[in-house]
Amino acid sequence: MALDPLTAGIDLVNSVVSRVWPDASEAQKAKLANELEAAKLQLSAIISDSQSLDPWTSRARPSFLYIIYILILASLPMAVMFAFNPVVANAVIQGFHNWLSAIPDSYLQLFGVGYLGYTGGRTWEKVRGVTK
Repeated sequence: MALDPLTAGIDLVNSVVSRVWPDASEAQKAKLANELEAAKLQLSAIISDSQSLDPWTSRARPSFLYIIYILILASLPMAVMFAFNPVVANAVIQGFHNWLSAIPDSYLQLFGVGYLGYTGGRTWEKVRGVTK
């Protein structure tokens, strides 16, 4: 079962192709061409975001990734601290956990809806050709 509309669309086209072209080599060529087009579509969205003149659009994805990278890199010194002083490391981990738990669920839901809405809106604009 497909997890997203793009994968579902690829699966649907592949099933139609396999019925239209009975020759296995032609069907395989058509499937590969379909998958290549899907990859081009995904890459075009990333490229258009990065080349956008709007500073919020061009920096949104990298900024979010930088935050994730910082959190991952911060885990390395925590591992060293845990080796030398597990009590302090556990206290830091518990403090970070408490800090994240203090964020109300409604704020996290609002962030999720906003982020999904932004992503859907940008995708809709690109599909419709509103933004280039």
